[in-house]
Amino acid sequence: MFTDTCCQIRWNSTFFADIVLTQLMVVKGAQSGHLKCKNSANFDESISTMPHITKRVVDAAKPMESRYIKWDDQVRGFGLLILPSGIKSFIVQYRNAHGRSRRQTLGRYGSLTVDQARGMAQQIVAEVAKGHDPLAERQVTRAAPCMSDLMDRYLTDHVDKHNGKRMQVEARRLTRRHINPTFGNLKVSGVTRSDVARLHRAMSETPRQANLVLSILSKAFALAELWGMRPAMSNPVRGIKRYKENERERFLTAEELSRLGITLATAENEGLPWNISATDSKHLPKNVGERRSHPNPSALSVIRLLLFTGARLSEIISLEWDHVDLEKGMLALPSRKGGGRKPHPASSEVVAIVREINKHSSSPWLFPREANPERHISAEVIESTWQKIRHHADLKDVRLHDLRHTVGTYASQAGGNAFLISHLLRHRNITITNRYVNPDVDPIREISEIIGNRIQSGLRGQS
Repeated sequence: MFTDTCCQIRWNSTFFADIVLTQLMVVKGAQSGHLKCKNSANFDESISTMPHITKRVVDAAKPMESRYIKWDDQVRGFGLLILPSGIKSFIVQYRNAHGRSRRQTLGRYGSLTVDQARGMAQQIVAEVAKGHDPLAERQVTRAAPCMSDLMDRYLTDHVDKHNGKRMQVEARRLTRRHINPTFGNLKVSGVTRSDVARLHRAMSETPRQANLVLSILSKAFALAELWGMRPAMSNPVRGIKRYKENERERFLTAEELSRLGITLATAENEGLPWNISATDSKHLPKNVGERRSHPNPSALSVIRLLLFTGARLSEIISLEWDHVDLEKGMLALPSRKGGGRKPHPASSEVVAIVREINKHSSSPWLFPREANPERHISAEVIESTWQKIRHHADLKDVRLHDLRHTVGTYASQAGGNAFLISHLLRHRNITITNRYVNPDVDPIREISEIIGNRIQSGLRGQS
């Protein structure tokens, strides 16, 4: 039996320091060849002699009362850790450039073969020789943010603060349906251009959405660089070509505008005929004149304002009385999509429509909800009314947003240049010049009047 004996195993390498073994005691007899010690990893282990680790050696290693290690005699630091439970794992131990002892588990025996584990150990030893610390680097990688973390921060810190309501909804929808399911568990620093291109190809049937996903990811990765989640100039979206989108240029012709005018007038005065199916016949009123319904009056006024202003639906339904100056003929509309409202010249037709609206005594909205005046009318009500209007006017492919296209087209045909039209429709920009020019409102009012007169003539069926 050995008592008060000190042994020292010295590994002659630039990346391994001495491991001093003290307080050796016999564990299970001299014939077992295993001695118990305290090593530099600060826990008690049994240290065996140093065989060449092979499958036969691994299979023959039996569990003991304490964990112990069999070190390989060829690859320094490579060893087999045997736990009392019988679990056997391959490890590699080294000292980093700062002299700290590191022990990295390579994997369990069974999941790894001896040769695979030895190859991994050799690679790690080679990295250590170059000054790297593989274990510390792996810990940093594990702690690095995932894509789901980046997208959460992108939505809260950027989209919610800098984008409009519609973009906020769309960005969350695309993130939830496409981005997080594909990239959510990946590390931000690990997403490659081929990963992004693969998602873009998978969405080729919906090119507009595919391109919007690219735009969202591009901005998110740009912010990731700013926030220190990725190296600078590493945006994986860069260089991926967008799909060509079919730009819709639908606007109302004079004949279509006439049909719309007749339908709107009929809806306001007489109501629209019911859409009757065969199954409804036994429930119909006997009087044919009663087979009509009057659409929501506020919805009809909203549709008229959309047609005369070229505004977006969200901008009109959220109009407040504080946004209206009838004396000056001004409506406060966002100067850019999703931006703050500023006074905008309106035609006399717009002023006339607004004057006809009955102001609710307890609501700030031009178009409050009937059941809850504290909230403005919903977009769904307007869309539902428009479906009925366009059906009876035989405008089956015309969307509400095409009324905005109609205003833009008429403005161009009336001689308006791109600069005036950009301000009329409040586009974000056409050229950088728009940032420095403060246009007089009179030309915009003039062109707005011209468009209003033409639309009114069209609605009345006048050429």
